[in-house]
Amino acid sequence: MKIVITGARGKVGRAATQALLDAGHNVLAVDLSRPGFERREEGMASYQMADLTDAGQAYAVVQGADAVVHAAAIPEPTGHPAQVVFQTNLMATFNILEASIRFGVKRFVNISSETVPGFFFPERDFLPDYAPVDEEHPIRPQDPYALSKHFGEQLMDAAVRRSDIRCISLRPSWVQYEGNYEQNLGPQVRDASVLSPNLWSYIDVYDLADAIVLATASELPGHEVFYIAAPDNVGGRNFGEVLNTYYGEKIELRPTARPDASGISSAKAQRMLRWTPKRSWRDYLDVNGKALPHA
Repeated sequence: MKIVITGARGKVGRAATQALLDAGHNVLAVDLSRPGFERREEGMASYQMADLTDAGQAYAVVQGADAVVHAAAIPEPTGHPAQVVFQTNLMATFNILEASIRFGVKRFVNISSETVPGFFFPERDFLPDYAPVDEEHPIRPQDPYALSKHFGEQLMDAAVRRSDIRCISLRPSWVQYEGNYEQNLGPQVRDASVLSPNLWSYIDVYDLADAIVLATASELPGHEVFYIAAPDNVGGRNFGEVLNTYYGEKIELRPTARPDASGISSAKAQRMLRWTPKRSWRDYLDVNGKALPHA
């Protein structure tokens, strides 16, 4: 298939681009950074610079594609003014999806976010109703990033109502790769009291890339939403015990698949996408949260 991937030079985009190439696809990588002008090495994706908040540029990169993976976004709400986050993310999603519909693209993979329920960057703090969090959890976003991702999922709902496109939204947990495991997760491995809104959850970028490849090939109808998180929690602790220690009865504990379960459930993705996560923080960090020599 010819697959267009947006945000191709970001953390998720780089891994997904390589995984799509490895799967034998013809990949057009799209991002805001300027292209290089050296000879392209064999096996590399072709590249085009585009600002997807401009509808014309979105149409230009989508033409001829069989599938689109939309990973381009401002990735969290604190580094830009609120209106910039919301407008950039929402209009880029609208434009690239609209172009996909008009050009008859068969599959659209929308990289959404674990933040959609709203308890990650709220101005008025609140906690999830229950854990592990799944796709049925109520959605109550306050911040511009979670709102833009939530509205992006609603755009997918509208798209499948008005066209034959099939959409999948993936909600990755906190994405890790070789270079940031120790910095990001090391403190939690050492000390469970270092809390995060996703309840000690994370995802390895290469496992996420595997899920993206599966999503592009999926024949699922309509629009499906999937959380993508590692099955274990950071530190490998008994999830029920740490949840009770730090949150008491404020968060309902629901059944878990394993004692060291993640605070976010990917059971739906494992069941419907046939996605199998293969990597753990244990592959990169020791029990003290320090990087392993080979990592």
